[in-house]
Amino acid sequence: MNQMIKGLNWLSTFMEQKVNSVKQGGLCVACLSSNAFNGLCQPCRRDLPVNRWHCRCCALPLAFPSPDLLCGDCLKFPPPFRTSCIPWRYQYPLDGMIGRYKYNGQRKFARPLIADFAGVLEQKLDSGKTPRPDILVPAPMDSRRRRERGFNQAQDIAEHLGRDLGIPVEAGLVRRIRRVRAQRELNREARLENLRGVFEVTAEVPERVAIVDDVVTTGATVRVLASALREAGAQDIQVWALARTPG
Repeated sequence: MNQMIKGLNWLSTFMEQKVNSVKQGGLCVACLSSNAFNGLCQPCRRDLPVNRWHCRCCALPLAFPSPDLLCGDCLKFPPPFRTSCIPWRYQYPLDGMIGRYKYNGQRKFARPLIADFAGVLEQKLDSGKTPRPDILVPAPMDSRRRRERGFNQAQDIAEHLGRDLGIPVEAGLVRRIRRVRAQRELNREARLENLRGVFEVTAEVPERVAIVDDVVTTGATVRVLASALREAGAQDIQVWALARTPG
């Protein structure tokens, strides 16, 4: 792999500090190197496109340093969630890893990402930079699509994060009450309209909630889901996802 990120960044620096404390062994899922931990060798881990500069609310990747900036969309249409933790951009080679996990059921390609994500979240929670959610809510999946795919990747990610971080997962708290068109075919406005009224909250919602998904694209799904949770009583809503598509 050609390195896509030169030098060290906050994520690779953090993970390099964990090398000696993580059980090593096995092959790198990307290049088959035997010098891997958590399923990736360090050169391949440094190739992952870190979402270094981004909107502080929705984590949309930006082209310049932005520790306190909001993107135009969040300024014009403030979302119903407070902040997002999304460590990578949905670009090569991470997009291929997530694709093989999501569409082909090859979970080995997601395990390194989920393990590293859990480490980043643990650091943020322990430092107080991120309030600890009371529960994790995976983005619900259409029942037919779940049968076709065999699993809901958002629930799979949430269950791993929940075990690592000691946070309960409430996979049945929100359900889809109608089918919608495939979101990949639609722009932002059409996605929001397509999802209007699609989610139903089935039980009491605690004050602090983190929505978990694999990839955030336009943000339409998490906006509508967060709105449903807020209407049901959630006061502090975060979005946790592996990757964010560039604007």
